[in-house]
Amino acid sequence: MVLKMSANYIYVNPVKQLRGEIYLPGDKSISHRALILTSIAKGKSLIKGMQRGRDCLATLKAMKAMGVEVEENRDGLVVHGRGPDGLKEPENVLYCENSGTTMRLLAGLLSGQSFYSVLSGDEYLTKRPMRRITEPLRRMGAQVFGRKNGQFPPLSILGGNLKGMDYSLPVPSAQVKSCLLLAGLYADGKICLTEPCRSRDHTERMLKFLGAEIEVNGLRIRLKGGSFPSAGKIFVPGDISSASFFIGAASLLKGSKIKILNVGLNPTRRGFVEALLRMGADIRITRMEKRCEEEVGDLEIRGKDSLKGIVVEGETIPQLIDEIPILAVVGCFAEGETVIKDAQELRVKETDRIKATVTELKKMGADIEERDDGMIIRGKGKLKGAECNSYGDHRMAMALAVAGLCAKGKTKILNPECVAISFPEFWDILGKLTAAG
Repeated sequence: MVLKMSANYIYVNPVKQLRGEIYLPGDKSISHRALILTSIAKGKSLIKGMQRGRDCLATLKAMKAMGVEVEENRDGLVVHGRGPDGLKEPENVLYCENSGTTMRLLAGLLSGQSFYSVLSGDEYLTKRPMRRITEPLRRMGAQVFGRKNGQFPPLSILGGNLKGMDYSLPVPSAQVKSCLLLAGLYADGKICLTEPCRSRDHTERMLKFLGAEIEVNGLRIRLKGGSFPSAGKIFVPGDISSASFFIGAASLLKGSKIKILNVGLNPTRRGFVEALLRMGADIRITRMEKRCEEEVGDLEIRGKDSLKGIVVEGETIPQLIDEIPILAVVGCFAEGETVIKDAQELRVKETDRIKATVTELKKMGADIEERDDGMIIRGKGKLKGAECNSYGDHRMAMALAVAGLCAKGKTKILNPECVAISFPEFWDILGKLTAAG
């Protein structure tokens, strides 16, 4: 199926079906939060199933740079938490690689520390907007500086003496919300946040699991300053965003039958699965249970003859924001129009994912139209192989791989190694599922 010619490109050939049963690496969002929260807990914690992509490893390296001891055994990652006030000033700039989650969450944590720190990243991260966190952190009392008055990294932070506040988030963002909650742990008084609509809630769930005093009432969250997490054992389920590429491919390829085991099924992350069910996909959730406050289960996916286009907009968007490139690929094969609205946030991801998705799928013959806040895909039921650019964006590379599986002819994807940002095992797992088919 996939012929890796060099580090700079991969050829993807069409296949008829996917077959097999797979486990996926741990959820990226949960892994970041587990590392940070156990580092400021007192005592030893165990993280089982932590993801090992470059983004999460950037967070791990940053915590080690602040004095956190981490070791690995056969059960998982053992974090020797230093307690709320045990972090030390890093000797060098904390390099966040390509990870917006690392930078935004650490900015919140560092705003509560009584030392100076600097956060930077690669050429893509230093172009991503940060004023959405720097302004509220300044309101809490942190001294936070960045290029263009805090709009862009690098960020330099002199923390301490934070005060609680009541704040309404202008956009639904789990990263911004989590940043402020981490700062709120160190605040005098309570921090109260109101979201415009529900975004992924892993931080709230993990804080509750580890014993922090947090209340969630609809779109409003209250956290008591000084109620720090305790050490514990955290199980990280398989990443639902990583699963989306296999779900999409199996749904499109008639005759496919795959099972994805132990995947996270948090309601704030199930938007892609629910969208495909609306399109007519054959997806079944089995063996549901709750572990560490997170829903976990198995997914069974079978290929279908045809899917239908849908409209995706409003409060659904934060629940599948990372999956929109693969949703667009599915839309190319659905009957009728698939319309994606209210997704302006895609413009400020690792790349402009609206423009990138439209540009690359057009190369493959898609009838797709770019809009300011999304796109319209008119399903033609076919794509053709082409040379495509991943733009160094892991989710673009994986979405284009699925497009290549379903296209007629060979597809060449440039810069495929960027999948290591979130899913280093992607090409191997994809090869396994196509070989079994």
